[in-house]
Amino acid sequence: MRISLKVIKSALAALFLLLAGAAIAQEMTFPRDELSIRTAAGETHRLSIELAVTDAQRQHGLMYRKEMAPDHGMLFDFGQARRVSMWMENTVLALDMLFLQGDGTISHIKENAVPFSRDIIDSQGPVKFVLEINAGRAKALGIKVGDKAVGKRIGNQW
Repeated sequence: MRISLKVIKSALAALFLLLAGAAIAQEMTFPRDELSIRTAAGETHRLSIELAVTDAQRQHGLMYRKEMAPDHGMLFDFGQARRVSMWMENTVLALDMLFLQGDGTISHIKENAVPFSRDIIDSQGPVKFVLEINAGRAKALGIKVGDKAVGKRIGNQW
């Protein structure tokens, strides 16, 4: 079996573009901030977060990340309340997704989103923010629907 030089060059070019795209995607930077989640039980959990505020940042999110500290997360800010669909393609980490209304109230939680899955994760109604944290953290911290997140971008009062 003979493979032409043209086929080999095309395959190498495609491989280069794939690897270069992944390398560029991993280099995306995100502004940092902090937020707190106050549970109905009166506990407050402080998180160091990265902000995904541009279309490019929201599309990239936590893709390709291999680890995240337990007290860290990423806040997706959609600018206005709307129905949101997310997925886990190219996301190595299992995540909990907290869907937040404009005032920071948690309206829906998707626990243990499966890494690399293309299944759509729906907000189940209009939300302005999505907070992604390590899988299992919402349960471990006792975070439930109705609890509230507060930070510079989200509601400034309890």
